[in-house]
Amino acid sequence: MKADETRRKIVIAADQLFYEQGFEKASFADIARVVEISRGNFYYHFKTKDDVLAAVIEHRLDERKAMLRHWEQQEDNPANRIKSFINILIANQTKIMAFGCPVGTLCSELAKLDHALKPEAAGLFTLFAEWLEEQFVELGHSGQASDLAMHLLMRSQGVASLANTFQDGDFVRREVEAMYQWLDNQLSTHRPN
Repeated sequence: MKADETRRKIVIAADQLFYEQGFEKASFADIARVVEISRGNFYYHFKTKDDVLAAVIEHRLDERKAMLRHWEQQEDNPANRIKSFINILIANQTKIMAFGCPVGTLCSELAKLDHALKPEAAGLFTLFAEWLEEQFVELGHSGQASDLAMHLLMRSQGVASLANTFQDGDFVRREVEAMYQWLDNQLSTHRPN
């Protein structure tokens, strides 16, 4: 296996394990076992767990940016792009119910640890907040775009947290429908700037 490919596999395995087990609990040995490499080979690519975490955060940012670009390419209507964001809760419902939101759980864990990379992890939320704000601006709501974006981001995180807590798929579906309705109401009742 080539070095770049091995590194990529390590990052993908670490991403999954950090999500499912938590950053603190997942070990080098766990990651090496998933990738099927020796610990020595692992250390060739990453010297510290923080190095792995930085690579995982970068990987997540790259994946989320690609997802947002894809939505922009596939959909001309910003309201439908926002609905794609909301629909993440349905598309990832099983994993969210089992492990929570991958962004929210990582940010919470790093905040509890007062980890040096918590600002980088928070960049995942910043990415979503800024993108949602851009969509609301395109819809003519520049005066409220930031507030609307943060409200939607907060609500989606609340749904993810409660879905993980109560393991209730019907709750997730009801809340997604309620967020669609909220969006439609915002667009019909607020006058664009």
